[in-house]
Amino acid sequence: MSLADEAGTTAGPDDTARPDGTAAPDGPTAPDGTAAPNLAVRRALGRRPPAFLFSAWPLRCWLHQLGGVLFGLGVLLALTVLVSVGILLSVAGVGLLVLACVPLLGIPVARLERRRLRLVEPVRLADPHAPVPGDGLRNGLRRRLRHRFAERATWRESGYAALLAIVFTGAGLGVLALLAFSCILVASPVVVWALTPETVMIIPGRAVPGPLSALPFGLVGLAGVALSGYAAGWLTAGQVWTARMLLGPRRDPDHHRVIELTRSRARLADAFEAERRRIERDLHDGAQQQLVALTMTLGLAELELKDSAPEAAALVARGRGEARRALEQLRDLVRGIHPQVLTDHGLAAAVAEVAQRSPIPVEAAIDLPRRLPPLVEATAYFTVTEALANAARHSGASRVGVTGRLVDDRLILMIIDDGRGGADPGAGTGLSGLADRLAILRGRLTVSSPVGGPTQLRVEVPCSA
Repeated sequence: MSLADEAGTTAGPDDTARPDGTAAPDGPTAPDGTAAPNLAVRRALGRRPPAFLFSAWPLRCWLHQLGGVLFGLGVLLALTVLVSVGILLSVAGVGLLVLACVPLLGIPVARLERRRLRLVEPVRLADPHAPVPGDGLRNGLRRRLRHRFAERATWRESGYAALLAIVFTGAGLGVLALLAFSCILVASPVVVWALTPETVMIIPGRAVPGPLSALPFGLVGLAGVALSGYAAGWLTAGQVWTARMLLGPRRDPDHHRVIELTRSRARLADAFEAERRRIERDLHDGAQQQLVALTMTLGLAELELKDSAPEAAALVARGRGEARRALEQLRDLVRGIHPQVLTDHGLAAAVAEVAQRSPIPVEAAIDLPRRLPPLVEATAYFTVTEALANAARHSGASRVGVTGRLVDDRLILMIIDDGRGGADPGAGTGLSGLADRLAILRGRLTVSSPVGGPTQLRVEVPCSA
């Protein structure tokens, strides 16, 4: 069961918080809360007509439309084949499965469209899909399909695939046909000159006597090229806008409130960390040093009274012992607040040290290529210490294994014991507190503890949190 995950603390897959960390472009906001960015092609169209026509934008838009027509025809063919096969096989019952998978065609179509948009839009469109929860190696096909069908982004992408195959492909064909016909008209004087004295007819039934007579057709062709350039530009702008509405992340109505909640929790965690450092410094430089001085003073007093007043010396020796024990307890308290080895040498060394002090044999294998952010290291360390303490008090385990690695900038910790199992987060074992602590960093704690064991704790913490 999952005790804490990113849901409720951060923007979800349909929000504008992008997985790759890119910021949404500035611009007005649509009624549904999605961003309406100021597109690059739209800015280019807003210039004076010569500035747009004599720039690289018409060529980029024509190439975008040509690629869109070819791609759209392929999507239309794939949709037609899938629907036809699904209808034909529906009698046998297999066709229903084929028809059910038709919406999934929008996922690869959208992935290629987001790449193709880079030709006319420099701002990269983020993937709106959230990763399938759990370990990617253990996610079966059924779980992946169920997760994708439950996402609204999948249905938006299937709608875009239908628009691309029918609307944008047809409109793109019209623009490219206008461009091709206009280019033929532009070249008509050269064609008439090259074919002289052959008869050339641009308008059926009316021969063009010479190259000079074909010049008006060339001027009409130039106007057609300019018109096709603007048509391709506006069609591309509409397609890019539609792609951003359907293929990009969507903003949730509570987006600002959720993001502010996440930021406030992060600020609270930073404040706790700063207060923890202050308390540790005060204990180390203040109370601990005073206890050391008190121990030394009592030792000197014991030496002075040892011969003259043996009974008083015994009392001083007893007080010195109490001061020494208080100093040891204070040092353990400081080490429990934040061990110095964690600050100096990192998570792997700190886990190895706590494993040596554990009453249960612990096999620790923390393999990290670099130091992690301090808050991530502290959270992971106290998660391991709490898990080891729970295993020692409640599990009856004879061995505990702790492994850690860095996967896609996420710290993955696995804590497994061979105890009796049956761990219950609601039974006061501290698991709920660990989940709450991890939730501050958008982390996740997954517990598997069947009756009879073993108990497995999986911790995931984003290192960029």
